[in-house]
This record gives sequence, C-alpha cells and structure tokens, in this order.
Amino acid sequence: MENKTLQQFDAQAAKCRLIFLQKARDYGHSWRILRLSSLADQIFIKAQRIRTIDQLATQKIADDLITDYIGIVNYALMGLISLSVPADEQLSEQAILQHYDHHLNRARELMMAKNHDYGEAWRDMLLSSFSDIILMRVLRIRSLASQQGPITSSEGIDANLYDIINYAIFALIKISEQA
Repeated sequence: MENKTLQQFDAQAAKCRLIFLQKARDYGHSWRILRLSSLADQIFIKAQRIRTIDQLATQKIADDLITDYIGIVNYALMGLISLSVPADEQLSEQAILQHYDHHLNRARELMMAKNHDYGEAWRDMLLSSFSDIILMRVLRIRSLASQQGPITSSEGIDANLYDIINYAIFALIKISEQA
C-alpha cells in the first residue's frame, strides 16, 4: 500500500506544482506581498467553500473542488516559503521553485512517517473531514500567529502548514479514486 500511496501523492503533487508554475507565469510572484495571515485566509476561503458546498449539496460557481484543494496545497506552500524567506528578499523563479520543491518534499517525508505510524487511517476518513481538519489547522495558525511570545506546548505554524498540504493531497487522492 505504501508504494501506491507514494505514487498517488506524487501524481497529485505534480498537478499542484504545474498549476503553481502556470499561475507564476501569469501573475509572477505577486503572492510574495501577502502576509502569513493573508495566506492563511486564502486557505480558509477555499476550505470554507468546500465545506459549504458539501453542506448545501449544491454549488453555483462551476469551479470544481479539485481546484480548491490544489489552491490549498499551493497557498500552504507559499506560507512555508514566506516563513523561510523574508518577503523583501527578491527571489528568482528558480529559487522559488527550489523552495517550493523543498517544502513539498518535506511534506512528503512527513506523510510517509505518519502513514507508517497511523496505518493510512486517512483512507478510511470521510472526504468531508479533510476540509474540517484543514479549517481547524487554519484556526490554529491564526492563534499561533497572534501569540506574543514563544509557543509552549503546540506544534508550530510550519507543522500546521505541512499537515494542511498532506490533508489536501489526501483529499485529491480520494477524489481521483472516486472518478
């Protein structure tokens, strides 16, 4: 099962990376101006849309949920890049892609370690749970970002962003299996 999961993870991650590249060609790296709180809000908006559509069982905008989950992955990666490189530091497209790939590989390594320990429990989760967990992680990020001082007993913002990436990719895998 582990090999299948890695292949599925890599396939979905490649789709996310392709969209990131395409948008970078259209918009450049304008996202670099966003603060972490704004990136977290972008993740919140996409996850809330997924949850609302699930609850209403209807939607009025034709964009599919796959697009929203891809956006969640990419905004989380932008957040990780923003945490590791100050916004005023100019980065080439190649440097941004190196950071993107570095953080995506770290998310992949974390996924493999957690899959080992949790026995791929995510495969038995409801698709609706992924958006709920992502929303919870965004709320954690907001709380952590607003604290004035060291974090005493919680995972950091980066850990929550990595988990968001993995839950969004798990959702993409589950959606692809249903197709």
